[in-house]
Amino acid sequence: MSEPVVSVGSDSSSIVSVEHVFKSVTDSTGTLTILRDIDFSLAPRETAAIVGASGSGKSTLLSIIAGLDTPTRGTVRLAGQDIFAISEDDRAALRAQKVGFVFQSFQLMGNLSALENVMLPLELSGTKNARALATEMLKRVGLGERLGHYPKVLSGGEQQRVALARAFVVQPAVLLADEPTGSLDFATGETVMALMFELNRELGTTLVLVTHDQAIAARCERRITIEAGAMMPSGASTARTVP
Repeated sequence: MSEPVVSVGSDSSSIVSVEHVFKSVTDSTGTLTILRDIDFSLAPRETAAIVGASGSGKSTLLSIIAGLDTPTRGTVRLAGQDIFAISEDDRAALRAQKVGFVFQSFQLMGNLSALENVMLPLELSGTKNARALATEMLKRVGLGERLGHYPKVLSGGEQQRVALARAFVVQPAVLLADEPTGSLDFATGETVMALMFELNRELGTTLVLVTHDQAIAARCERRITIEAGAMMPSGASTARTVP
């Protein structure tokens, strides 16, 4: 049986399992190790913050969990599926079904309205009532009056709320967020994070969040600390601080 602080991928209760993941790159100057033996798992509905200094490997780890980057060795399982044992097309389909993303730079389509941005993942998955679902989600994040507005006329906070709506509208099993308040001022960032945690609780999503902000990390049930590419023992702590 796995220990509470370091769950293994064979645990059927895990929605995300990262099993002894290493990542290194080699160029003319030699080999650089980015991640070394990262091993943890998350249960459904659990929230985890990945923290560490700039360059520690946090964003690389998040990209590997998403299947957007590949490990040098090790395994990542999403809902029990080894994501690197399937084709790239199947991996993309699994992401579309199971994963939502929120980025520091919002990553909205500039030629699409707020409504169209939120409709996009629904339309790609063949959801028939995409417009109604997207409209409802934008109302939920307080943008019911901004449906037809394009990103260039929205504030940073509004753009990130559109991004939250787009991520949550597909009701993902896992939400991956990379420094979601990094481009926002403090007050706007606080509002966005409060909304993210509210939506996460309402929809029962597993949240994996990369952040430099210790106050944001303290809201999560787990803190995974990466230093020089390695996971620190304290990173497996399950102590919870309620938002």
